[in-house]
Amino acid sequence: MGGLREVAAPFVVPGPAGVAVRDRRKGLTAQDENVLWLVGGHLGSLAARDLKARCAAGLDHDSEQWAQRKRALTSRSSSRWAGAITKSTHDQWGLARRAQAAHVQSLEAGTDTIRRRLQLPVGAKGTKRAAGGYRSKQEWFAKSRRLRVLEDRLAAARADREAGRVRVVRGGKRLLTTRHHLAQAGLPQQEWRRRWEASRRFLQADGESGKRYGNETIRVSPNGEISIKLPAPLAHLANTAHGRYLLAARVAFAHRGETWRDRVQANRAVAYRLHEDTDRGRWYLTASWTVPPVKTEPLATARANGLIGVDTNADHLAAWRLDAHGNPVGCPRRFDYALTGPTQHRDAQVRHALIRLLHWAKRHHLAIAVEDLDFTAETTREKHGRRKRFRKLISGLPVARLRARLASMAAELGIPLVAVDPAYTSRWGAQHWQKPLTTKHRKTTRHDAAAVAIGRRALGHSIRRRTAPPRTHQSDGYGHRTVQATPGAPGREGPRPRIPGPRTRCVPPGRGAKAGDQNTHHRSGCSAEHETWQQDSLPLSFQKR
Repeated sequence: MGGLREVAAPFVVPGPAGVAVRDRRKGLTAQDENVLWLVGGHLGSLAARDLKARCAAGLDHDSEQWAQRKRALTSRSSSRWAGAITKSTHDQWGLARRAQAAHVQSLEAGTDTIRRRLQLPVGAKGTKRAAGGYRSKQEWFAKSRRLRVLEDRLAAARADREAGRVRVVRGGKRLLTTRHHLAQAGLPQQEWRRRWEASRRFLQADGESGKRYGNETIRVSPNGEISIKLPAPLAHLANTAHGRYLLAARVAFAHRGETWRDRVQANRAVAYRLHEDTDRGRWYLTASWTVPPVKTEPLATARANGLIGVDTNADHLAAWRLDAHGNPVGCPRRFDYALTGPTQHRDAQVRHALIRLLHWAKRHHLAIAVEDLDFTAETTREKHGRRKRFRKLISGLPVARLRARLASMAAELGIPLVAVDPAYTSRWGAQHWQKPLTTKHRKTTRHDAAAVAIGRRALGHSIRRRTAPPRTHQSDGYGHRTVQATPGAPGREGPRPRIPGPRTRCVPPGRGAKAGDQNTHHRSGCSAEHETWQQDSLPLSFQKR
């Protein structure tokens, strides 16, 4: 197809595999906070040592070494705390390995792009699919030096990956780097120390089905009482039996509270995590549990009544409703969000936009079609060169946040979510749908046209509209339809609705048989177009002749 890549088939997005809810803990006493700091700091130091041991083992790590690490931690905490620490270490090491693989792929893409452009003559023009040569000799020389730097980084990253070495910072690399730039960050050293210690604490425990309230380490009763199993060196701080400490504060999950309460009353597994927000001076408790996989609807069922095509942009969602035949219905909708300010504000903006979109789909009992976007390989500066504005636009798209939020919220409301290949949707949508859908009272944007293209691809239709016949061959005048129904649609061969006014110059308004009336095709005894008539028999004089 002229160098175009193959478009993947649409599919129904499966629902989330887990649930997490959070609640603020109010009413903590000074003793409670002191105990949490001591327990979190002690377990955090054990987690740091365990992570160091895991990173030192590298690719030679096996189940026997895992068991040895757990036995070493058990004597200084408990068997359950040791299991939670080793599991968290394993997950953190695996995440670092995946990030390392992504970094290697990014460096490979950058070096390949620079190497290809260096081989072209200076000033060579590029195409829409590939950039041309560099604009000047100065830029060519600078890029040749950058190629050497990237090649050195790539060689070091490949060597680390082959040896199984990862570089992980408990507490975050960004916060660690801020320590050397406190003046630029406007952060006092004491405040940085508080954040650093809070980020390195370890206060999380996995759930256990069959145990009391689903967790023996951090136990939360249905009425909100929280008790913690203290590590062995801190057992003297217990205020209840069996080495447990009961906090004065209680929790009451406002979101999914009934679901959580049903789980703890049935002694089903619930994982908990305690963490401190040093900026606000608050403590939070996060509860999470797995949910059984929900059987997704078949793609044909999701397409039955049409759907809503959604185009994701940096500051809004463009949506348009389509019927089962792929025809746009009504007017386009726009759901704005502003990705400025702190993280919580940006997250709230995304959630509010998705709520409005989902409520619209719920009212009409329709599925939602979105693009299966992934810009992990498209954000490097070597990909788009001097197009800094475009690179910033791509980097600013909340793809991962939108995808996770939309999947979980749609599953909660029972709305099917159809993912389509994003190839050429914006280009072909603007080419085939932007101008035809623009009227005197409605201006169709490129994003609205892309939403129509996404919806048509999810429905299994081609994005290209049917080519209109010549103007002189349009039997219905300027009202001829260019988008036809599918061959299996009922009634597609029936008569069209009568259009007021004369169809020809010799027919008065309101006269004439319908095009689909089969009575007009019978030669004998049919009704006339203007009045009922019947041919008389020939005169006798003509019969004799």
